[in-house]
Amino acid sequence: MIKFDIITILPETFGSYFSESLIARALKKKIIKIKVHNLRKWAKDKHKTVDDRPFGGGLGMVMKVEPIYRAVKSLKGKSKAKRRIIMFTPRGKKFDQRLAYKLSKFDQLILICGRYEGVDERVAEHIADMELSIGDYVLMGGEIPAMVLIETVSRLIPGVISKEELLKERITKDKGFIEHVQYTRPEVFEPEKGVKWKVPKVLLSGNHKEIEKWRKKYLRVIEK
Repeated sequence: MIKFDIITILPETFGSYFSESLIARALKKKIIKIKVHNLRKWAKDKHKTVDDRPFGGGLGMVMKVEPIYRAVKSLKGKSKAKRRIIMFTPRGKKFDQRLAYKLSKFDQLILICGRYEGVDERVAEHIADMELSIGDYVLMGGEIPAMVLIETVSRLIPGVISKEELLKERITKDKGFIEHVQYTRPEVFEPEKGVKWKVPKVLLSGNHKEIEKWRKKYLRVIEK
């Protein structure tokens, strides 16, 4: 079983997302474990402060190193579990399918969700094992990247997807990802009079050899 520990100042963000679909079933079956932690729990002052003004000036606030250090130390405990501590940042390494596969082999992933104008750099230097980004754009925080990582990694855990052959047919030998073009009923869709959107004839032929050839022509292999 893999455990995801999420450190955030917006713990309520995750409630509805993890209570639906395959993630909810995996949690119920105890195939995966997800714990959401409010960073303010580890703030020592009476106001539960987790941010402060940046040294050197600048706009916005920066998340403090102390509460994050205490949170990670607490979540690690004395366990010898195989783990990775991940901080989400736009400048981090691009998260992809191959990295998801590697992370699925760990026992514990501690996910640090930044907010405001960023996180004290000492977190990246001394606490996090890696900095990750889900794309070349800036979000308001690390909560959505955490959801993306958890879903991507979770679906690789045996038992999360009931028909594992569905997963295997989409993973390349080097752990990349294959995306096929797909169609379903009706065979002909008429969105308006005189307009017909048809399913390719080869998919209706029953000729599996030709269907496979057609799929290879239109598939997308996500390599990087």
